[in-house]
Amino acid sequence: MRENDPVTSATRQPETSALATPPRLIATDLDGTLLRDDKSVSPRTVAALAAAEEAGIAVFFVTGRPARWMDVVSDHVHGHGLAICGNGAAVVDLHGGPGAHRFVKVRELARENALDAVRLLRDAAPGTVYAVEQTYGFHQEPAYPKLHLETPDRLLPAERILAADGPGSGEPVLKILAYHPDMDPDAFLTLARLAVGDRATVTRSSPSALLEISGPGVSKASMLALECAERGISREEVVAFGDMPNDVEMLTWAGRSYAMGNAHPDVIAAASGRTVANNEDGVAVVIERLLAARG
Repeated sequence: MRENDPVTSATRQPETSALATPPRLIATDLDGTLLRDDKSVSPRTVAALAAAEEAGIAVFFVTGRPARWMDVVSDHVHGHGLAICGNGAAVVDLHGGPGAHRFVKVRELARENALDAVRLLRDAAPGTVYAVEQTYGFHQEPAYPKLHLETPDRLLPAERILAADGPGSGEPVLKILAYHPDMDPDAFLTLARLAVGDRATVTRSSPSALLEISGPGVSKASMLALECAERGISREEVVAFGDMPNDVEMLTWAGRSYAMGNAHPDVIAAASGRTVANNEDGVAVVIERLLAARG
């Protein structure tokens, strides 16, 4: 999940050649990948997604965004209408349109684990402030900056938000967001992973020092693998696209994968290929080439 600031695109890079296995599913990140920096879906990309679906290739949006931020692509879901949100914490049916989505699967972050992560990271990186994403609710600490697209439901300390009798106590926690005003983003991610250990999964998708903390084993890759297994789709039949560290596991898992031209170095290292930047319709470029190769 990104903040509202645009991401600078890198220079054009060559792609690797496509593998021989015909694709059955395309899994694409949104911000910095499918979406342009102005958060639009270009006409070329809309046409490529529709052509893929017409050719019998399922398209899954796999994002760090919460379900309520999926209106940007709700007009472009075809067939199954499902999206993986919250870095793999939920599968959401978008057929109902904005505000009417339905949660199909939820892999929550236990409040005990969340409280442990908050405590450990506060100790390791003093000055860290938090927000909490639930299936429908969003709460944050008073010192947490206005990074997102909405007004929080509550302003409370994270420990109070996550208490057994806290706001939305009957509603699953999908992830917590941890922000540090001064640390380097990659250094903050490394420190947090060491501090939190196996109590939670820690990643990031923002250009700033904003981390996303989910339940143990929860990632885009693990939820995508579940969805593919239910459909009898092997990893070799999956083509994935991404640009930030929260995409690394998915790109490593997929049979073939593409880092965007604007991608983080860890993403470039994880992917089997590279396409052009999001502002140059890098996802559409690859889809068009894959469809042309099918004849």
